[in-house]
Amino acid sequence: MYNIGVFISGNGEILMHYLFSRQPAKFIALFLTLLVLNGCELVQWKEKHDHDQLYAKGYQEHILNLKEGGQLKYWVGGTGEPLLLIHGFGGTAVATWKDEMLELSKHYQVIAPDLAWFGESYSMGPPNLTTQTETMWQLLDALEIENVNVAGISYGGFIAYNMMMKPDRVNKGVIIASPGPLFSDTDLEELCLRAGVEKPEQLFVPTNSQEVRRLFDNVFYEPKSMPDFVANQIYSGYFSPFKKEKELLIQSLVVDRENIAKANTAVFPPTMLIWGDSDKIFPLKNGIALSQHLNSAIIVLPETAHGVTNEQPETVTKLLKIFIS
Repeated sequence: MYNIGVFISGNGEILMHYLFSRQPAKFIALFLTLLVLNGCELVQWKEKHDHDQLYAKGYQEHILNLKEGGQLKYWVGGTGEPLLLIHGFGGTAVATWKDEMLELSKHYQVIAPDLAWFGESYSMGPPNLTTQTETMWQLLDALEIENVNVAGISYGGFIAYNMMMKPDRVNKGVIIASPGPLFSDTDLEELCLRAGVEKPEQLFVPTNSQEVRRLFDNVFYEPKSMPDFVANQIYSGYFSPFKKEKELLIQSLVVDRENIAKANTAVFPPTMLIWGDSDKIFPLKNGIALSQHLNSAIIVLPETAHGVTNEQPETVTKLLKIFIS
């Protein structure tokens, strides 16, 4: 349901560790200066740093006005066969896929949108899987892309699965840590029990900094040391906007799951699954079940939890290139 890399480096460490572990003497002064001059707005600084890296590789930001009202923010970079990257719940395109985007644009035309009600995107349509999927088709139509490869992680995997129900438009699909229609009510109850919540939206839509920490503890393999001001910035920047719509997206997935369960998987395009062996959100058993359901390969990454694209960006990039090629 979720994947976010803000203030998290490509391997999932917090920015302080990310900086100090590479050039300590050079970055300690920079870090302290940022604390003083920028009011500890390190999350925003990390975002700008990521954006500058993408600009340097030729990426451009765009805004698509949606037919139903609203807008879709997206990034495009590279040339070649189109590849659509769909982020997970709570994240954005850059927070989830930045490292992969930098490498994949050398080989493909990469399209990476912020889903509706995340980042700078929103829709006037109902907050559900259908609206999210239709915005993807609107984007591809606007770019005059008839056929595309799709990779989606977590909540984005549900969207990718839904898109593959149109196999004439999807060449190949990659689903990362997302069980599609096979996540049962029992699975949902077990997830809530593991996370210590009564309802899934209480986990995926934090209401304060402490709940942000709880979510990160359930998403990443290694525990994250997160100061209060960082957790507060993550909450303010990523979870407080469109809070009601985010809750409705979670609640509507029960009905959405039933809808995508009707898909004729026999006509699905070639599909690959990628899963962490230590995923606490959607355990590996869900991935194995989906692999059998789709008759597709599943790649299991050791010592990896739910935040696969942030924890194993190099491996994910290599797998995508091999599979699409």
